[in-house]
Amino acid sequence: MESKNQARERALEDAIYQALRFSGADIAGLATIRPYLKEVRDDYQFSGDEIRQIQVINTEQKGGAMKLTVRIDIYPTANACHKNQYKKGLVLSRFDIVTPQHAALGGVFQFGDDFTVLLQRQFETQAQSFVVQGITPYEISPTQPDMATMVAEDTGAQYLLAGSITDMSATIDDPGLLKKEQTNRQLALSIDVMDGKSGEVIYQNIYRDIAAWPFERNSKVDTKTARFWTSPYGEMAQRVSRNILLDLESNLACRATTPEVISINGDMGQINAGRIHGVKYGDELALWHNASFTDQYGVNRSQFKKSNITMKVTRVYESSSEIDVSPVELGASVQIGDLVTKHTQ
Repeated sequence: MESKNQARERALEDAIYQALRFSGADIAGLATIRPYLKEVRDDYQFSGDEIRQIQVINTEQKGGAMKLTVRIDIYPTANACHKNQYKKGLVLSRFDIVTPQHAALGGVFQFGDDFTVLLQRQFETQAQSFVVQGITPYEISPTQPDMATMVAEDTGAQYLLAGSITDMSATIDDPGLLKKEQTNRQLALSIDVMDGKSGEVIYQNIYRDIAAWPFERNSKVDTKTARFWTSPYGEMAQRVSRNILLDLESNLACRATTPEVISINGDMGQINAGRIHGVKYGDELALWHNASFTDQYGVNRSQFKKSNITMKVTRVYESSSEIDVSPVELGASVQIGDLVTKHTQ
């Protein structure tokens, strides 16, 4: 099913991804250069990116597997957004299969749930700018912004990701008289990322790929097993989940992380960001007063004004932190709902 060029492209992508993670560089850089990897070359050069050069030194193909030896020049920058901000809280909703009949082949009606768990694990282990705060049992969608904001308020998440699997249909290739016919299966899905404060959609994308379905046509396939996830279809689904992660890193990493003041008592208070978000003891924070208002049309408008008050983290918990206000005499002007940002010079 895969051509030699496709296999080479995917092996090259995987090598670059592992190198970016190992070097501590911005993994979103892969999303930027991915289109150029379709072209078969031994040398790729880039400017204005952490990845400067990729040289393919050796290519081997054995037993249906493609092996590349690659030299990659990476220059990590200290100014990457994920290094200067706390992680953003993200809640996932369950991916539903829009047309359940598509899941009949293999009886994979639970694939939506298992793909959601796969995506959660991908973010938990590999995201640089996000921390997953769970999978909500509630159905959230762009048409129900009130539900999205309610779930965000309950979980403390900044963003919510809703997705639907729109195509899992199969086609059968007839290779001729002497060869066994092959079943190929689509995977198409759409995602919407919503802002937890307003419920508005801030990012959308559609993904589509196809891979061989190696299982017998009348067998029931368990989508929780290694047998499924190491099959060509399972590996393709993992690539799709990684592409979702890379696209969110590429498009949302530089949006401001917005922890809030959730308690204040004199010159001491608490914010709803902690160890899982990357908060450390001694961190200095800038304060932004909430000046949001409702306009003449009844629409809520967000507005924040930077204050001269600074805060220092004095104790860190799992998902919240205690802070001291400075100067002390301005503590009374800090309000619950005010935002804090990581103080950068």
